[in-house]
Amino acid sequence: MKTYKIFLSIIAALAIVSFTSCNDYLDVEPEGQLPAEGFFETQEHAIKGVNSIYAHLRAWEMVSFAYIIMQEIPSDNAIKGSEVGDASFINEYDQFLYTPNQFILNDYWRGRYRGINLANQCITNIPKIQMDENLKARLIAEAKFLRALIYFDLVRAFGDIPMPLSIPVGSEIYVRTPKAEVYKQIEKDLIDAASVLPATYGANDKGRATSGAAKGLLAKVYLYMQDYPKAEQMAMEVINSNVYDLEPDFYKVFRVESENGIESVFEIQAQEIEGQSDLSFCQHSEIQSVRGQWGWGFNIPTDNLIAAFDAAGDSIRKKVTVLYRGDVTPDGDSIQGVTALEGVTGLPRYNGKAYYPSWRQVFGPYGAGQNVRVLRFAEIRLIAAEAKIRQGDVSGAATQLNLVRRRVNLPDIDNPTLDDILNERRLELAMEGDRFFDLVRTGKAAEVLGPLGFTPNKNEVFPIPSQQIELSQGKLTQNPGY
Repeated sequence: MKTYKIFLSIIAALAIVSFTSCNDYLDVEPEGQLPAEGFFETQEHAIKGVNSIYAHLRAWEMVSFAYIIMQEIPSDNAIKGSEVGDASFINEYDQFLYTPNQFILNDYWRGRYRGINLANQCITNIPKIQMDENLKARLIAEAKFLRALIYFDLVRAFGDIPMPLSIPVGSEIYVRTPKAEVYKQIEKDLIDAASVLPATYGANDKGRATSGAAKGLLAKVYLYMQDYPKAEQMAMEVINSNVYDLEPDFYKVFRVESENGIESVFEIQAQEIEGQSDLSFCQHSEIQSVRGQWGWGFNIPTDNLIAAFDAAGDSIRKKVTVLYRGDVTPDGDSIQGVTALEGVTGLPRYNGKAYYPSWRQVFGPYGAGQNVRVLRFAEIRLIAAEAKIRQGDVSGAATQLNLVRRRVNLPDIDNPTLDDILNERRLELAMEGDRFFDLVRTGKAAEVLGPLGFTPNKNEVFPIPSQQIELSQGKLTQNPGY
């Protein structure tokens, strides 16, 4: 069983640095009103405070319904799945019919600002603690990385957003910050983090943010900022660090035995704790896995995605990504489940990347022990490929692209185009929460998603939750078109 110190010390922290009421604007606590007096006074408090941010990453609002509904369902990769009528509101996201009143929008927003609040508490308070200075610097850097990661989710989803960087005083209300400024703050946090964080950790601290994670995320952020020279620089620094490599077996990338392994740049930690099912809480796998067998059967691959795998001759990634009724997995599970799913003609199918072998399920919620992949080395190579080809370096782009393709036995592309690389991103990262945002940032959303209901100059971002506008007393403005 995994015994990461990062996870085991989280629980106490959550009881101290607690979350605020869902009725509070941005879900933050005013300074001086922390739930427990005397916190952020010792080194142990500092560690627990930062660990609470990591713990929050696996909360329901962070990796479950809101995640799949806003990061995958609106794309051409996924549809609702499950049974007809079950959570039918999800179809509104697939068809771009959602409104500001949708509770999922508020869940996504609220969950991430809770994480921002936890990070800001740490960044504000840890510098005041008398403790080991090297550890202090590292913990602050981890908090900055995590804040940047969460702000990246928010700015991609909503555009201009409130950007608190400290603990608010009194009834302070934040208005929206232009997205360009948000990206600059994300860049600053990641540069700060990368300059302090170690390249690797010992066994007890695996899963913490590293300098490679900060540089890798920064490379991705630079793609969104359209700063391709810097995207290439950061990606190549990660590649040339020799810390990471591709896992030879694509199936194993998503299995427990490869967690925090050679391909992992950053992932959200999860762990089953015997007799503590409430604390073993991560339903990322459960909501997506085989309906009627282990999971709920939501977020399933589309016919369009399957056709893309077939057109590319990509049988390996298809078999891992698309799990059909009747399949037998390499772990020996016979996939059965229900006989029909909403939106599927023929054999029911599921997101195979969220599959969790039954023999590993000993106690607790299904799949609670499986980490959530956030940033993989394969993506770093594809970021480098995209950044290079956008600067005219076709040969350099081909090198990075083909290393990813060879893993799944696909032939080299000697003179790739930008579309070749973007299609490779789709196939490699399918069902991992990037496809919709990739289509938006590359200007392809209207063309690809128009038949599904996408409206240009509106659906590039989601509406600001109406509840948050009300709580801000109208100071928070709505996105155009909503």
